[in-house]
Amino acid sequence: MDNYWTDEQFQTFEIDGLQQRMHALQQRIQPTFRELGEHFSSFFSSYGNDEFHFHVAKHARRTVNPPTDSWVAFAPSKRGYKALPHFQIGMWESHLFLILAIIYENPNKPAIGEQLQRTDALLSLPSTFRLSGDHTKADMPFIQELGKEGVDRVLERLQTVKRAELTVGIQIPREEAIQLSKEQFYAIAERAFQALQPIYYAATNRTY
Repeated sequence: MDNYWTDEQFQTFEIDGLQQRMHALQQRIQPTFRELGEHFSSFFSSYGNDEFHFHVAKHARRTVNPPTDSWVAFAPSKRGYKALPHFQIGMWESHLFLILAIIYENPNKPAIGEQLQRTDALLSLPSTFRLSGDHTKADMPFIQELGKEGVDRVLERLQTVKRAELTVGIQIPREEAIQLSKEQFYAIAERAFQALQPIYYAATNRTY
């Protein structure tokens, strides 16, 4: 059985220097992201409401500090994804993440936060799911640990704070990720994204 993710890919985020790390990222990780992009853009499109396109993170604004994480994003737009609710598959040095993200560039955050507060969709997710209000931090608490009060705080902040964000999904620790075959990883990812569909539909003001 060939493992889909390698320790060398995770080691990319240990390389010093912007150019050196970006070169390794382009060589080691982005080909996998493009492969995932092809498969999962079709997966999301198969739900029938939107045609999804994938976007591999370019990190183009960086001039000094190398990226500490990277990802491929999926959204129903060829032009970009940051202003829309979107899905991501990505990695930090310590883990993979599979998330739905509403980040600060999204102009509809107040309406999305309000819509999500009207539903128990976040609290209904399986116990392995995590929630964060900041996509730049590796740590995402489990939703069960946050409880209803913690979830409400994230959603209220999304409605009132300009820089507030919402990311929800799962993490796969590095040591587990490097043991997975392609088939195993795809199955985990598809189950996770299927579970996130009701959140996506609520965030885009549609019925699942």
